[in-house]
Amino acid sequence: MSSSELTAAHFQSGAHVHIVGIGGAGMSAIARVLIGRGVRVSGSDRALNAQTDALAALGARIYEGHAAANLNAPNVVLISSAVSPENSEVEAATARGIPVLRRREALPLLLGDSLQIAVAGTHGKTTTTALIAHLLRETGRDPSYIVGSTLLNSGDNARHGTGDAFVIEADEYDYMFLGLTPTIAVLTNLEHDHPDMFPTFAAMQAAFQQFIQRIPEYDGVLIACADDPQALRLAKARRSGGQPTLTYGIHTAEADWRATLHGADRLVIEGVQDGQPVRAESKLPIYGDHNAQNSLAALAATSAYGVPLAEAAAALPSFRGTARRFEVMGETRGVTVINDYAHHPTAIRATLQAVRARYPTAEVWAVWQPHTYSRTRLLLAAFIAAFGAADHVLITDIYGAREQPQAGDPTAADLAAMLREQAGCAALHSGDLIQTAAFLAENVRAGSVVILFSAGSAPQIGERLLAALAGVS
Repeated sequence: MSSSELTAAHFQSGAHVHIVGIGGAGMSAIARVLIGRGVRVSGSDRALNAQTDALAALGARIYEGHAAANLNAPNVVLISSAVSPENSEVEAATARGIPVLRRREALPLLLGDSLQIAVAGTHGKTTTTALIAHLLRETGRDPSYIVGSTLLNSGDNARHGTGDAFVIEADEYDYMFLGLTPTIAVLTNLEHDHPDMFPTFAAMQAAFQQFIQRIPEYDGVLIACADDPQALRLAKARRSGGQPTLTYGIHTAEADWRATLHGADRLVIEGVQDGQPVRAESKLPIYGDHNAQNSLAALAATSAYGVPLAEAAAALPSFRGTARRFEVMGETRGVTVINDYAHHPTAIRATLQAVRARYPTAEVWAVWQPHTYSRTRLLLAAFIAAFGAADHVLITDIYGAREQPQAGDPTAADLAAMLREQAGCAALHSGDLIQTAAFLAENVRAGSVVILFSAGSAPQIGERLLAALAGVS
């Protein structure tokens, strides 16, 4: 069977789907949705992790390592962006005539005729997607969802629901979001990122423009952040063509949806629902201006879906956040350790602002694990300017992920020197994860907040630090 012969029935009860790279955030989420539908799921990954353990507990057949023998006549094989055509399972499937799909190709079949609510943007899309899913669940709409991190309220990153809405994080990497046709699309912001995929900002802008063009011309709505110049530009272009468009913002008085933050967490929301002005008050569940924006976007999106603002606003304070997004790992001997996924300078700067809002008198230790050589190289100047709100900055060895350094790339020691010399930061290269945890254990004191900025392996630092402070060997 060719991939063109596949239908939505191949992703429904009774089918068998095998997933190569099943332990990753995106593929494990798809697996959860399929299991919820009654699909028989199997999959493999190079190493087992918490996601594969959870999937096994739900009934998936999990294999550690890749081998042709792992295939057992599935109807379809799904592969992650990191899987090459030379993978043994991919080669075996191809030889047997089993369709092999990437996420972008599989999504139209997975989502079927559901009402898609998609969240795109350089920053904030995980939190905003999770917020929308949470608000719909709390107000009784029971959506399906796929989120790029674990929701702390539910303990999962995906779910098959009984409602007609499918809430999904619209990832631009590998052009995944071009497999979506959202009825409601949120655009949080747009900055240059993923230079290995988008060598120029123009290439990234073009991809987002293609995503927006996938919104139904008159039956769908774009909800874009008016506080972000690039998102606002794309919103104005769509609106000028007579296509439904809404804007939101906390700094832009002309936005259709506005919120004012009073103190650290009192949120006053004003918007338009069904052509009528609406207003509500709520409590911001997670700190920072950027999370006020994310919360406002979620309220605007659930309003567009049909949830009365008062209902959604009442559910907002119960949101607990997602894993690795301002996630408090623990507090021991007066030292608080926070784990955050921020790996772009704008996100780092915004998260440090949130740390200062929540812990105004704390001594703040920012621990940065630079993620990929290409991103570090491209955004070097912005990274150097991002840590001004921290009292101390520790820079670990660079996490290369899929990349190797090029001649002339700055090392972690170079980055620390630049922060000291150009930004006046108390910055040090702290070495590997074990060395960094040991340095922190020797130097932090009661009242300190340690925040880990990492899209890689640095959460291990927090685990080691908390254990060391507790006297656990």
